[in-house]
Amino acid sequence: MTENAYKDAGVDIEAGNTLVERIKPAIKATNRSGVMSGIGGFGALFDPKAAGYDDPILVSATDGVGTKLKVAIDTSIHDTVGIDLVAMCVNDLIVQGAEPLFFLDYFACGKLDVDHAEAVVKGIAKGCEISGCGLIGGETAEMPGMYSAGDYDLAGFTVGAVERDNIVTGDHVQEGDVIVALASSGLHSNGYSLVRKIVGSAQGYDYTSNAPFDSGKTVGESLLTPTRIYVKSVLNALKVKSSDGSQAIKALSNITGGGLLENIPRTLPDGMGAVIDTAAWELPAIFKWLAEAGDLSASDMALTLNCGIGMVAVCAADDAEKIMENLSDQGETVMKIGYIQSCDTDKRVTLINADKNWK
Repeated sequence: MTENAYKDAGVDIEAGNTLVERIKPAIKATNRSGVMSGIGGFGALFDPKAAGYDDPILVSATDGVGTKLKVAIDTSIHDTVGIDLVAMCVNDLIVQGAEPLFFLDYFACGKLDVDHAEAVVKGIAKGCEISGCGLIGGETAEMPGMYSAGDYDLAGFTVGAVERDNIVTGDHVQEGDVIVALASSGLHSNGYSLVRKIVGSAQGYDYTSNAPFDSGKTVGESLLTPTRIYVKSVLNALKVKSSDGSQAIKALSNITGGGLLENIPRTLPDGMGAVIDTAAWELPAIFKWLAEAGDLSASDMALTLNCGIGMVAVCAADDAEKIMENLSDQGETVMKIGYIQSCDTDKRVTLINADKNWK
């Protein structure tokens, strides 16, 4: 065996070291109160007390980007999927009222392309900046034989905290409460196996074609629009109080895999269901195109895609306007899209006007 035996086997330690040096400035930019260690150690330290918490409950989440990665790989656009990775994790944390504190990433490939990996990790750092989350560690795994040339995979892990008395549970949601929606930035990071199938079978279209649903962009560029990160705006809205001094937002739901139909019930107590009026917002052009090109039914849309809604909040009817005003002031596009009703069946979400509006 030579001294470069590991490199001859397909693993380039020097390339990994080069990557670490390149991404250090981007990671440093995510530093926040509570971070106690820099990148490069065996473990990362974080102090919740230094972050300002008195009686914190820790909340954790992990996720990936799914087959949206295939679009990034096939188009060689690698600088946005890192933002998606962070968004998919931190948007899950805030539905329980938790502030994301720190983030770790896992990047796996067959052969490390330092330029591609650098773009991905810089996107992760950008997502952490947007969400106020420290990027304090990660793992780059070069595994020849496991991944085809040019392919890579991503996973993200985040930990947040919420004061014990401020946890959002959904326990107090009741009939007559209002559903307030925050607009998505597009497809976010779910449904891409279906989306890729539709694009692949649509006559005259591929990732390099001009997007008929997004002026000035190719299909690939539009599909890679990063997932919107709602952390700072939602954390601010959680400060809004009801007339009795309680937290005005009773429940939050991140609209990810499972769409509107499966995600909204996850935050509702037993016996409560949601009525959603699809006429309350304009279905974005990309969803209209997918519905037509893929011959998707309203139920297909609502079960697989976010349909233009990235996050929903539930509150008392009397609190809806001040919550909407707060979120609008934070730069969100906000709509009142439905209400809560008693529900004795397994059908927890009722869509109104979908067959008419989503075709």
